[in-house]
Amino acid sequence: MNAGYAFAEKLVEVEWLAENLNALGPDIRIVESNEDVLVYDTGHIPGAVHIDWRKDLQDPLIRDYISTEKFAQLCSRNGITIDTTCIFYGDKSNWWACYALWAFELFGHTKAKILNGGRDKWIKLGLPITKEKPTYEKTFYPVPPQRKDGEIRVFYDEVLSFLKTRGPLIDVRSPGEFSGELLHMPEYPQEGVLRGGHIPGAKSVPWKTAVNEDGTFKSFAELQEIYEKQAGLDPEKETIVYCRIGERSSHTWFVLKYLLGHKKVKNYDGSWTEWGNKVAAPIER
Repeated sequence: MNAGYAFAEKLVEVEWLAENLNALGPDIRIVESNEDVLVYDTGHIPGAVHIDWRKDLQDPLIRDYISTEKFAQLCSRNGITIDTTCIFYGDKSNWWACYALWAFELFGHTKAKILNGGRDKWIKLGLPITKEKPTYEKTFYPVPPQRKDGEIRVFYDEVLSFLKTRGPLIDVRSPGEFSGELLHMPEYPQEGVLRGGHIPGAKSVPWKTAVNEDGTFKSFAELQEIYEKQAGLDPEKETIVYCRIGERSSHTWFVLKYLLGHKKVKNYDGSWTEWGNKVAAPIER
């Protein structure tokens, strides 16, 4: 079903998982990660562990990710080893599942896949859910030597330098946020950004253009039309994606890197929350 994608193996179809749920080996772990961290407790895929994008992945004090030591502990207590393949899924068309996958890859755990259609498709098809929380034997997970910040992540100063090269920036937020009319996502509360607009030279390609109504990803040909023909992205050149805090742009990062096979895609997770509040940061409207 996923024929044509550059890395089709990075996607798992809901139907396949449902058929094989009771036959999964210990080398596979299903991971749920949602925007609403309370959703997991209302029912989840049997056997799935819950990773809270804020509590589990982010430092409680500094705006950054947890240390490599904390990441190893997180994996260990969820029964994950370096050889475990993690299948991520969640709400909001897999925004936070992609964000969790991106964060795992930031620590070097690349054995990670996305459940195509996520939580919404699983429930819509009437597939089994449970409120029972699984318990797995604690594993040994070696502390990663370092995070891959330089490979799949960029910081403010790097984005500023990137502007001088006129490299492609993709703003995946809503059109209203891009124009500066809105300071936050539609129907969301104000979240503290002082200035609206977008990074100079960025192109508006909302994340939602990449998915079908059921939350599954569009075909390779459709994605190629959107990102390469319409937005003019070159698969061989570096592209930076951003949104508000990095979750929606993680979704687009996954599309570009693994479904289209672009070789140099980086996520600016500081995104508009940082840029829109940064003194003297250049802004366009």
